[in-house]
Amino acid sequence: MRKLGAARRFAVTGVSVAGLVLATTVFGAVATAEPPAAAPISVVFSMIPDGWADRTDLVPLLQAQADGQAVKSPDAVSEDRKRGTAPQQLQGRIAPDVLAAAVTDARSLVSVDMGIPEGGNKGAALLDFLGATPDQDIHLVNYSPASTDGLSDDQITARHRFADLCRKLLDAFVQNR
Repeated sequence: MRKLGAARRFAVTGVSVAGLVLATTVFGAVATAEPPAAAPISVVFSMIPDGWADRTDLVPLLQAQADGQAVKSPDAVSEDRKRGTAPQQLQGRIAPDVLAAAVTDARSLVSVDMGIPEGGNKGAALLDFLGATPDQDIHLVNYSPASTDGLSDDQITARHRFADLCRKLLDAFVQNR
């Protein structure tokens, strides 16, 4: 009887573990049916301030690679930076999960109309996510980012979403020590 009891406990435990593994596999596959957004190969956030279109010394405010390595140029669009003077370049990192989340946010903005405000071209903000292949690239442009003249509420909301995305990326930068 003792051997049968031990065998029964072993069988019940084995079936329970097998059931747990099977349930985890089945439900895990359902829960992860939508693959997470892959981190881009690189991310580039640039701005062309109003009146700076003729400058040849523009550089991105932020550049990041898939592994998280990043360069931030906090004075890239500073009015105090003289023409021809290279901007400060800080080396650092952005967590790859932040980059992957940013890709998801950017994809949701691709088909959204951010509009072009009345009064002509007053600069631009550009956010580019470059994937492994060109069909994975995401290019977002916000024309005249400081103006909302003549825009609908939906366009203004889209511009805020774009600005929030850019701010998240800039805030996620951690400078190397």
